[in-house]
Amino acid sequence: MKAKLFLIVFLSTVTFVHAQSDKWYDKIHFGGYMQVRYNKLFETNPDLACEQCDEAWGGEDGGLSLRRMRFKFYGQISPRVYFYLQPDLAKSVGETHEVARLKDAYIDLGLDPNNEFRLRIGQSKVPYGFENLQSSSNRLPLDRNDALNSGVKDERDLGIFFYWATSEKRELMKELKHDGLKHSGDFGVFAFGIYNGQTANHPDKNDKFHVVSRFSYPMEVGNQVIEAGIQAYSGKFVLMETSPDVETRDNLEYIDQRIAASFVLYPKPLGIQAEYTIGRGPEFEKTTNAIEVRDLEGGYITFSYLCHQWGQTIIPFSRLQYYDGGKKHELDARSYTVHEYELGIEWQPYKAFELVAMYTFCQRRFEDLAHRNNFQEGQLLRLQAQLNF
Repeated sequence: MKAKLFLIVFLSTVTFVHAQSDKWYDKIHFGGYMQVRYNKLFETNPDLACEQCDEAWGGEDGGLSLRRMRFKFYGQISPRVYFYLQPDLAKSVGETHEVARLKDAYIDLGLDPNNEFRLRIGQSKVPYGFENLQSSSNRLPLDRNDALNSGVKDERDLGIFFYWATSEKRELMKELKHDGLKHSGDFGVFAFGIYNGQTANHPDKNDKFHVVSRFSYPMEVGNQVIEAGIQAYSGKFVLMETSPDVETRDNLEYIDQRIAASFVLYPKPLGIQAEYTIGRGPEFEKTTNAIEVRDLEGGYITFSYLCHQWGQTIIPFSRLQYYDGGKKHELDARSYTVHEYELGIEWQPYKAFELVAMYTFCQRRFEDLAHRNNFQEGQLLRLQAQLNF
């Protein structure tokens, strides 16, 4: 009798645990990363800065800065429903620092049993540019390149995006990420979508969607993996910040169009990553004190070498970048010409910790109505410690 009672209790417990394990909240995962930086070593020109890159770069103030403090919550809560939520607790709003701001909040809906066709709804990365899609915890240079990132500041916006990739290609993407080969993440082989166009955490201003499409195909060639891609977007952008005396269109609305090509040779052990964009958009013109639609172009090439030694990972790298055009999200659609060379090394003694040292040689012309002849040149060594969890 006791044995029979014990068996009934045991089977009931197993059934209860199994039922509990099928709950959606059992499938939620938690992770994140933190970055601490110092930008003042061997700095030769405090007037050399990059608003788009790092607010703690340049200026008279110094000290350590908290570049990112991000938590991510995600999970495949049903066979066809995936969610991702990522706040950042290290953003700046005016003079206030370490403010919480939403980075990602989206749902993926699988349109077939294998989730090869997906619909992403919410605030997420816009599928434009390989380096834009790389996580900041995974990228080698400390900041994204000016050329492609100026098209989608913060890389994100509110939109609806369709993604497609075969199960085999999705599995290859997982392997690239698992092997630490600096993959961009699974944004499909083909992408198409609409988004507000004013960049993340900014409301739409004209009720006119931007349209974006991307095709990027990773393939194995012998022991190597290469990925070539092309992407483009088009829309109308409403300027967010202008000087009182600068001449603008009455509705502040400007054409915003770009196309870019990408090429990646994953580091096995030598890596090459290169992208180039052309397009047109708003840019300050100092001869007329007006913001006009002008051509833009630029890109970068990054070389790296992946080395596993003594149970650690060491990745020396260098990047050369160029950009000539406006930055629509900055004051007066600030006009830029950028020539920059970076030489760095990433050291990962443990999976949970990495250290990056990067020496930057830079020439930047960045002009708006108040700074009509502003050319800055300099060098500096930048350091970053990163915790992964």
